Amino acid sequence: MASSTIDALIPAPREAVYNFFVDRSGINPYVPVDFILKRPGTPEPTGVGAQYLIGKGGVGLLEETTVLVPNERMEYKIVKGAPVKRHVGIITLTDAPNGTLVSYTMESEPKLPVPAKATELLLKQLINQFIRGAEKFFA
Repeated sequence: MASSTIDALIPAPREAVYNFFVDRSGINPYVPVDFILKRPGTPEPTGVGAQYLIGKGGVGLLEETTVLVPNERMEYKIVKGAPVKRHVGIITLTDAPNGTLVSYTMESEPKLPVPAKATELLLKQLINQFIRGAEKFFA
């Protein structure tokens, strides 16, 4: 299994950064894919169990929110549409001088034999797209 983590300082309060990442469809203008809510979570639509189609033109993969700790942590997994045995994302937030420290980890186990280093590079690219989206949003 490959894993990559990127830490970044986002110049915004932790609650605002948490809401940015949890409201998946709200980040659409800031990332190169669209998040479309397919099944609401509980107790609110963006809650645990929420499923999002991620892609373009209605084609893509299905992500499910699995853990939410308000203003501290979000976890999700890919449940359909990607050539992986397992893929999870973990976003943790902590207070930092001048903003919020975001620690974003992705772990992935491809179904096909792909070198771990290649998968790690892809994960870093994916994480960076979300970090850049947050930076644009809070700029």
